[in-house]
Amino acid sequence: MMRVLSIRPRQGFVCAGLAPVLLLLLAGCQPSSPPPQQAVPEVSVITLKPQTLDVTLPRLAQLESSREVKVVARVSGFLEKISYQEGALLKEGEEMFVMDKRPFEAQLAAAKGELAAAEARLWTAEANLKRIRPLTEADAMSQSDLDQAIGSQRSAQAAVYAARAKVDSARLELGYTTLHAPVTGLSGDALQREGAYLNSSGDSAYLSYVAQIDPIWVNFSISQNELEQYRRLEQEKLLITPELNQYSFELVMSDGSLYPLKGKLDFASPIFDSTTATFQVRAVVPNPDFLLRPGMFVKANILGGKRPNAILVPQKAVIQQGNDQVVMLVNSNSEIRVQPVTTGNWQGDQWIIEKGLKGGEQLVVSGYQKVRPGMRVKALHYLPPDRDAQSAQPSPPMTTKP
Repeated sequence: MMRVLSIRPRQGFVCAGLAPVLLLLLAGCQPSSPPPQQAVPEVSVITLKPQTLDVTLPRLAQLESSREVKVVARVSGFLEKISYQEGALLKEGEEMFVMDKRPFEAQLAAAKGELAAAEARLWTAEANLKRIRPLTEADAMSQSDLDQAIGSQRSAQAAVYAARAKVDSARLELGYTTLHAPVTGLSGDALQREGAYLNSSGDSAYLSYVAQIDPIWVNFSISQNELEQYRRLEQEKLLITPELNQYSFELVMSDGSLYPLKGKLDFASPIFDSTTATFQVRAVVPNPDFLLRPGMFVKANILGGKRPNAILVPQKAVIQQGNDQVVMLVNSNSEIRVQPVTTGNWQGDQWIIEKGLKGGEQLVVSGYQKVRPGMRVKALHYLPPDRDAQSAQPSPPMTTKP
């Protein structure tokens, strides 16, 4: 008789095999953990405020003597003495050159002799006229004799006038043998030396020069485009000129120091220089200590103009994108917005904004490298470099006009 065997699975084995599967299923049913949130980037901003600016127009300028006078021999003769120190500061009337005086002293003596002879002839003619006049009245001499006596007296009088003129001319030429400084200023080098013959009508007559440097001239130029820009700003009430256009200016020396005295504009050429495409402008400045010398280059800052309702932004806040310039702003929703702008002149280390900003905006000064348009940011007050040690504080909420 056959026996049927029944096989019963081991309960423990089945449970052990299903355990890993159940664990995987249970793990898949649990909710996933959320990804970590990204931190809101921080940017430093300033709130733009319109302000009235003192406009400073910098110019590269060159100094020139306000009066340079050549020292020229007015008579011919030999140069006998050079009386001044070349390159030294001379006062007006100070002796510079002396020519040989002896020929001119002789001419003066001869002229004086001729004058004395002419005066003697005049005395004789007058004495003769005094004798003849009463005799003519008494009919002792003819009218012809009287007329001849009168003519002789007048001729002798004219000869005296001519002789006196020769004396004055000889004395004047003798005075020309000593040449003096025509103005107070710096002297040039002597172009002729002792013993040289000076021809008053030739090149040898030019001996030196004296350059007046108090006051001194400051020459610079303004281009046609700049002049048209200033006129446009004035018409649009964006530039207020001083009364009667009396601009002043200050000088910055080559070492960066400021010259202590200010000057004023003196002349503006009405003619456009086609070779340089500029208008020439001249200013004058006092120079009592003779610190400024002709030929020096300086920086001239033209002062006096004012710019109302001007918007200033730090130069580093302006971003160059091809041929355009933009800035980044933070709007009322704390989001980044790109704003195109048009810049004007510099004012220190800031740009003057011509178009694009009106005031009240929050301008991103630093941190714009890590943001993009539309991104939410955290705005902090911008602190200048000298205040970096201080901690940045969150800016107050920006209010927008309805």
